[in-house]
Formats: sequence, structure tokens, C-alpha cells
Amino acid sequence: MSESVLAYDGVTFGYTSTPVVEDVTFGVESGEFVALVGPNGSGKSTLVKLGLGLLGPDSGGVRLFGQPATAFDDGTRIGYVGQHAAAAKAMPVTVREVVTMGRFAHAGYGRVGSEDREVVEAALERVGMTAFASRRITQLSGGQRQRAFIARALAAEADLLVLDEPTVGVDAESVEAFYALVNELNEEGITVFLVEHDLGAVATNADRVVCLNRKVFFDGPAEEFVGSDALARTYGTDPTAFAEALG
Repeated sequence: MSESVLAYDGVTFGYTSTPVVEDVTFGVESGEFVALVGPNGSGKSTLVKLGLGLLGPDSGGVRLFGQPATAFDDGTRIGYVGQHAAAAKAMPVTVREVVTMGRFAHAGYGRVGSEDREVVEAALERVGMTAFASRRITQLSGGQRQRAFIARALAAEADLLVLDEPTVGVDAESVEAFYALVNELNEEGITVFLVEHDLGAVATNADRVVCLNRKVFFDGPAEEFVGSDALARTYGTDPTAFAEALG
């Protein structure tokens, strides 16, 4: 495989003797917006954990910025927004404190300086959250929380944005605004790797789609994904069932 920001090469992994993902090979190139889709239990979140080095493959290899993912230690280059970030019910901290967490890898915990604070304020302004900076994260709507976590990634000056089902529990208007922001960041050079259940959002926003159900059933441009039989092969369902979701 050519060198990628994130690369899976023949990856197989299982929590038991039964593989959750099997012989998965694809890469995410610098500047791309790649979406990973598949039914529940298809291995999407496991693949993200493998990509972030939180799990090691049983066979094959995963490389992050050219290094084995399990050995990669430059957390400043990755911004991660998980599928439960919009809930954030157990975080009694302000929006500014959440965003400041993005500077810890640069400055070290408790040693945030004036330059770091300037980066935090710029990140808050970039996502339109300056007016909410002093509010507790638990007081925000789901869409506002997602913007706060995006700001944290910007404060970290991340090169790769990993989004694991980021719009769960977020209203339709906020979803649209969220993807408008993500697309702007991608156009500015941030690589985006998205796991998403909303196939309409995938077809509208991603450059490339990878369809997974333990194995990869499709890997190609979003426009080809919409017209292919990938949905039927991946989900085991008549593709007309997804026509409305895909618009």
C-alpha cells in the first residue's frame, strides 16, 4: 500500500476466536474525507479502535502516519470525536476547559501558557462557540457539544479528524451545520475519517465510502457508492430500502 495517514493492511481481529473484522485493507490519504459505513455489529468501531492503536490486530498491520498504530504516540496529530460526545452528561466542566484539553499534549497538564490560551480562543471562535465558552458542557445542546469537541481537536492542531457516529442524538438542523463545519475543515486540509449511520449524510459529504460487514464490500467514490449494489451486499437488504435515506 502507498503511504497513508491511516492504513489497514490485511487486518483481522476478534475479541474471541470469531473475527470481528477479517482481511481488511484500505488507506485514508492526506486531505481525504473517507466515510466508513456498515450495519450494526459490522466491526466499524472496532476498526476505529485498531486505527487509533487502542487494539492490536491478530494479523495484518495498521499504520498511523507511517508508524505502527499501537506505537504511535503523537496525540497532537489526531482529533477524536466519539459517538457519545454529544451526550457528555458526566463532564462538569466548561466549554473552554474542554477545548483547553486539546492543548495538554502540547503544553503538558497544568502548564498551559498564554500562547496555548490564544489557540483555545481561536478554536472557539472558529466553531462559533465563543459566546458559550463559560457554560458547562452539560448545559449545551447536542450540536453545540459536538462543536465544542471539534474545537478541542482544532486546539490540538490535529491533522486527522476521526469521527465515530458523531451525529447520534443531534437534531437535523445541527447535523447540517456540523457537516458544513467538517467540510470547511476538510477543505482547509484536515483529513477526515468518519463512521456514520446516516447514509444520506455520507452520500452528501464524503469523497469516498468504505462499506464494511466484517469484510470490505465496497471502497470507492461516494457517487459510485450510491449507484452500486454495495448496500445490498453489505446489509443483505434490497437497496431500494435505502433509497429515501440516500435522497
